[in-house]
Amino acid sequence: MTIQLMTDSSADLPLILKDKLHVEIVPLYLHFSDGQYTCGQTMNIESFHQKVKKLGELPRSSAPSPSDFYEAYKKIPSDKQILMLSISGEISSTYANAVAAKQMLLEDEPERIIEVLNTKTASCGICLLLHEANKKIAEGCQFTELVSHLTERIEQTATLFVLKSLDNLVLGGRLEKIKGKIAKTLNIKLLMKATDEGAIDVSEKVRGEKKSLKRFIDQIGEYTQDTENKIITMTYCRDKERAMDVLEKIRSKYAFYDAILEETGPLISTYGGEGALVISFFKK
Repeated sequence: MTIQLMTDSSADLPLILKDKLHVEIVPLYLHFSDGQYTCGQTMNIESFHQKVKKLGELPRSSAPSPSDFYEAYKKIPSDKQILMLSISGEISSTYANAVAAKQMLLEDEPERIIEVLNTKTASCGICLLLHEANKKIAEGCQFTELVSHLTERIEQTATLFVLKSLDNLVLGGRLEKIKGKIAKTLNIKLLMKATDEGAIDVSEKVRGEKKSLKRFIDQIGEYTQDTENKIITMTYCRDKERAMDVLEKIRSKYAFYDAILEETGPLISTYGGEGALVISFFKK
């Protein structure tokens, strides 16, 4: 019996990793004033940015329904054990709907083996956990042991953000226009983090691009030690060159043995905005 890994479209996976792990992705929805789009299917990252520019608005996102998950589960051969890694339940109803669909599947097929995990993260955080899952499967880890291991790893995952611009927070109505204007005038940058519960909190406000990036890098050492046996994952919105420069500085300061870099998809780009950076790594 083999293991089928699944996630949702908040997970920003490089195509090579997605194909290597044979990950099935259940997409979230984006609602613009001109209609509904499906992340990664009817809307990719380029068409997303074109749509935002054309309409001058950000979309409203919505989770896959229990039926969407149920149909995705049903497509997996019955001899495969399903492990679904969901975006944080604190920021989306995706996890709750994935669990509801699990119950629907087990009512129809009680013999199926399926588990849904609330990752308490998103974007490159889920990428990090899927990379870990692949590593353990390659080591011969069985399903129950894998679920237990990843449950522990979720609690050890640090996910940190830095926003270059507050424009999307203002445009999306998450930050008052006047406050956004003041922050822009003062060149305020936000450092954010995923909390232990999986919510997203502002951890620091730093004035200036250079200082914010330095602080973004420095705080890694406050979360983890012995980085030589760990990897770091990073996602970026639009500015790859800047992301590569920051990642190079991280790896010159910390001895991560490997790194994964990928652009944020439409969902995460909606909230982060151009220039946003996200990193994830294990604390232990």
